[in-house]
Amino acid sequence: MGSPFKDHPPSNPSLAKKLIPWTFYAMFPLVLFRVYFYPYPLHQTTTTILTSSSVSPPPTLSEDETSCDYTDGKWVPDRRGPLYNGSTCGTIKEGQRCIAHGRPDMGYLYWRWKPKQCKLPRFEPSTFLQLLRNKHLAFVGDSMARNQLESLLCMLSSVSAPDLVYRDGEENKFRRWYFESHNFSISVYWSPFLVRGVEKSNTGPNHNELYLDHVDERWAADMNGIDMVVLSIGHWFLHPAVYHEGDRVLGCHYCPDLNHTEVGFYDILRKAIKTTLKALIDRKGHNDNGVDALVTTFSPAHFEGDWDKLGACSKTKPYEEGEKTLEGMDSEMRQVEVEEVGAAKMNSVQLVKFRLEALDVTKLSLMRPDGHPGPYMHPFPFANGVAERVQNDCVHWCLPGPVDTWNEILLEVVKKWDYESRREG
Repeated sequence: MGSPFKDHPPSNPSLAKKLIPWTFYAMFPLVLFRVYFYPYPLHQTTTTILTSSSVSPPPTLSEDETSCDYTDGKWVPDRRGPLYNGSTCGTIKEGQRCIAHGRPDMGYLYWRWKPKQCKLPRFEPSTFLQLLRNKHLAFVGDSMARNQLESLLCMLSSVSAPDLVYRDGEENKFRRWYFESHNFSISVYWSPFLVRGVEKSNTGPNHNELYLDHVDERWAADMNGIDMVVLSIGHWFLHPAVYHEGDRVLGCHYCPDLNHTEVGFYDILRKAIKTTLKALIDRKGHNDNGVDALVTTFSPAHFEGDWDKLGACSKTKPYEEGEKTLEGMDSEMRQVEVEEVGAAKMNSVQLVKFRLEALDVTKLSLMRPDGHPGPYMHPFPFANGVAERVQNDCVHWCLPGPVDTWNEILLEVVKKWDYESRREG
């Protein structure tokens, strides 16, 4: 449909010339007000909202840009700040609204991840929407998947507002948004193990039950309608659980009251990812439309001391290079995920409609102890003084915050895939 203004030529040109200077003087105070109170967007790259009648050419990449190692780098100051305002983006979970909840320091907003051997561009919302036009992107996993999803929605909303078209489940664990401007949908599916599981509850057993050889159909049943999926799990595997495989109980993790063999959760995580990726390959890898899949690697927590005491994660800037080493559980969880992605890629190399990558964010996330809500998971936690017990969130990320970088890397992967498709075509 064309512009509604195209058949209406401008009125008296001499009148327009007289009005232009007055229009400038009238708008100048408004511009000053906007600059003073809402500075962030003035630092961002100019973007254009694409419509079905206005489509820019696909972004071009050099050969070097398609093979960037984003895991090797450091955090450097960035005076531009985030693309969106955490007080106004309506899709942020309440516990990640650090600014609106009174966090007094703002320095954590002004850092960017700089890879050593290549460039990580600033997120371009219009480019992302263009590349995902007519597609359905799903985030599947635990609350870190939701954290990443909400970051992406906030950045995309800076150029095109989505409509919430589906909501189901407690705490909005299953939701879908629709960008009419690009016929593009984004969904989030709560599935903290990716495989079938029964979560612990106040009315049932105090442990989780995992069925490691069955993918979770709460999301997998929709697989045929998903074009791209971002999988993100890890933290729920640390909880007490009983593991089932086939007709037998394989063992359990931290279940002293049950007569089961103690099993390490690294191997269980490996089995869950293996089952999930095999289901993707079997159900979508041979289809004409295929699927693009990413596994976001483990995101480290930053608790220091007791989780319910003041100062559990109180740092206000990133670790410097060499100050913190990726080791222990954080390293092991990441290693399992990277290895399983590599194995699945080898097993599916003959499938032209199946693409898979690890979104390796573990190290860059480890270096950001300043990016968590901490006590500001609740509004103004010290309004009445400091209580003896202070609940802290040192796992999830403030929005805006370091998690936005995950989606900058996500966009670069999508751009690489698009470049490869056009080159091969």
